[in-house]
Amino acid sequence: MNSLRELYKIGKGPSSSHTMGPYSAACIFGGRHADAARFEVTLYGSLAATGKGHMTDVAIQEVLEPIGPVEILWEPSHFLPYHPNGMLFKAFGADGALQEEWTVYSIGGGALSEGPGKEMSQAGEVYDMNTLTEIVEWCDRNGRNIWEYVDICEGPQIWDYLQEIWEAMKASVERGLNHEGRLPGPLNLSRKASVYHVKALGYQPNLRSRGLVFAYALAVSEENASGGTIVTAPTCGSSGVIPGVLYHLAKGHAFSDIKILHALATAGLIGNVVKHNASISGAEVGCQGEVGVACAMASAAACQIFGGSPSQIEYAAEMGLEHHLGMTCDPVCGLVQIPCIERNAFAACRALDANIYSSFSDGRHRISFDHVVEVMKQTGKDLPSLYKETSTGGLALKYMNR
Repeated sequence: MNSLRELYKIGKGPSSSHTMGPYSAACIFGGRHADAARFEVTLYGSLAATGKGHMTDVAIQEVLEPIGPVEILWEPSHFLPYHPNGMLFKAFGADGALQEEWTVYSIGGGALSEGPGKEMSQAGEVYDMNTLTEIVEWCDRNGRNIWEYVDICEGPQIWDYLQEIWEAMKASVERGLNHEGRLPGPLNLSRKASVYHVKALGYQPNLRSRGLVFAYALAVSEENASGGTIVTAPTCGSSGVIPGVLYHLAKGHAFSDIKILHALATAGLIGNVVKHNASISGAEVGCQGEVGVACAMASAAACQIFGGSPSQIEYAAEMGLEHHLGMTCDPVCGLVQIPCIERNAFAACRALDANIYSSFSDGRHRISFDHVVEVMKQTGKDLPSLYKETSTGGLALKYMNR
């Protein structure tokens, strides 16, 4: 598995696969053709179906137009064989001759690939175990925690990086709580995080706690929806879940930064296992791969903080993902707003429930996290494309046809 640097990335929303990935691809291609006279970029499948709502064209043009004119071609019904988020970049010289054409895929979380076995990782593989079962068994044999395995594989420098990630997460929560008004796009959706935060503070402790988690997760998700700076955790569309949980625990329970960083490391390893063995791309497996995986990561993080054993952490993560199996990705108008924002808030609270449930147990259970990952991958394959970030089915279709 790759470094956590490939999972946690600081960038601008609203979509890691539809905005951050194409932006990075344009940077790479533009860097190779700084003298091009013009560019042509074809977007395929899911990337084309919801690209306008996700500002895919804007992200690409922002990079390439300073070099030369850019023509964007949309092919929503044409799916390339490797991944639903395919792109074809072409650069032309002043004489009109084709300089290069490059096919690349945005495979989720801002990551890029040139095809099977050709993921464009900058940090490379650093983990020699790729399943949570192996990792938990290693922890039991060596008397270690999951975060310690991260430390051994990544080296001590990972903690400075995770501190940077944590600071970015906190900043996105706080910006979101202070922003009010309308989110961009045709839905005319109002921000809710600030109001939820104020209302939560007026309740008794039991309701206040849940309301604050809602507010924190909403704050980040709304920042993402408005194109603000967030952390992929594991994607932009699910970026509110982990910050919602960890910000609440840091503020409400006074956990130190070092405990938060250990939790981020544990959560990151959970996300890495899914990314390596299945997918975190809504266009490939539906929202179960985004909000579902984020919930599993946050469940593990919470269990880590509250002293759960590796087996209990694995159980919490298993529940976080299992109970999102089959979740469709059907964004209304192709925007990361309805139902995405609410899903982040609900998943954050579900993660805290998964932690409590697993903490009551001894960590033993019948269905392993790795098995749920396999099921999620197969379920994603079985889902029709209209439920995988194309906005042609589900809530998106019903809302538009009202």
